[in-house]
Amino acid sequence: MPHSKHEIRRRLRRARKSLSGRERRRVTLAANRNMKKLLKRGKKMAVYWPVGSELVLDELVRSAFKRGVRVYLPYIEKRSLRLWFTPYHVGLAPERNRKGRLDIPQFSGRKVRAERMDIMLLPLVGVDEQGYRLGQGGGFYDASLARARFGKPLKIGAGFACQMIRKLPNEMHDMRLDGFVSENGIVWF
Repeated sequence: MPHSKHEIRRRLRRARKSLSGRERRRVTLAANRNMKKLLKRGKKMAVYWPVGSELVLDELVRSAFKRGVRVYLPYIEKRSLRLWFTPYHVGLAPERNRKGRLDIPQFSGRKVRAERMDIMLLPLVGVDEQGYRLGQGGGFYDASLARARFGKPLKIGAGFACQMIRKLPNEMHDMRLDGFVSENGIVWF
């Protein structure tokens, strides 16, 4: 088994990409359905804009709007690791795209910090049985969550079952998740 984060990322991205189109649609729909139990009227929920082969959250976002959940997307400030979150509305056009390793649309609106969210769905490349998340390697979520108070927001990794492994290498700054949701349900840590 690979031991470096780089090798593990490569292996898990390959597993995620290897899902056939039909299988991807099936497991994406199942994972989105499993997340619906997290939706509570009036709550603030941070989601992510999927990059590459990450789990798409469109079905969940539609349900969130119907149930009165306020949905936010990450906003990456230039020269900062700490994320802001801006309100997301269906049909909203991006203000700009952040260039660099990740091409993520950025939306305008009142910016709030991670600790103001009730629930945060985090993208991931991998997650282990202790709740440690392996992200893209930018450190944005870890830096943002390090300043949040204990228990807020509820941190849920979202992905496919093939992304969960027994043990990931972790460092002092790595923030643990409260749970992981996939097509197989929610695992709480």
